[in-house]
Amino acid sequence: MTEAPDTEEVDPFAPIQSPRLWRDEVWTARVMKNEDDEGWAVAMTRHGESEPALVAPWTMGRDKKNPKPLDMAAFNTWVKTASEVLRRHEQQLHAMLHKSAYVSTDNGRVLVTLDVVPDEFEPNATLSAFDADGGELAKVRVSPAFKLNGASALAWVEAKFSPPASGR
Repeated sequence: MTEAPDTEEVDPFAPIQSPRLWRDEVWTARVMKNEDDEGWAVAMTRHGESEPALVAPWTMGRDKKNPKPLDMAAFNTWVKTASEVLRRHEQQLHAMLHKSAYVSTDNGRVLVTLDVVPDEFEPNATLSAFDADGGELAKVRVSPAFKLNGASALAWVEAKFSPPASGR
């Protein structure tokens, strides 16, 4: 009788510390040949993501042919850098999708916000107005192409919150 093969699954995120591949519980750093030139690059990929968050040049070793081996200090630096890149990307995306402007009226200051939902099939946006205490004054659906700025916010408030005629 032959023994059944070992069916225990190998953890795809188990820590690895080798010269060209380092992995912890969140990130994988892979040193690879740079496709654009003769050098080397390091790709930082967060587990569960299909694309690297960061690809950057990597240092050549002393022999000027092979890459310098990864070590703990380099890995930690790349983790910090890749995390900052993702954080800046998230902040930029948030800023693109959530805009606000304050306008002054006879009844006080009004905060106008635009929240865009970048849905692949039905992108949409909501234009909202709030009084100084945070109470909602109005909410209308607008085109995701609506440009919110001080002038468009004031025009909407002065029009008594009637839906803007166009997306601009």
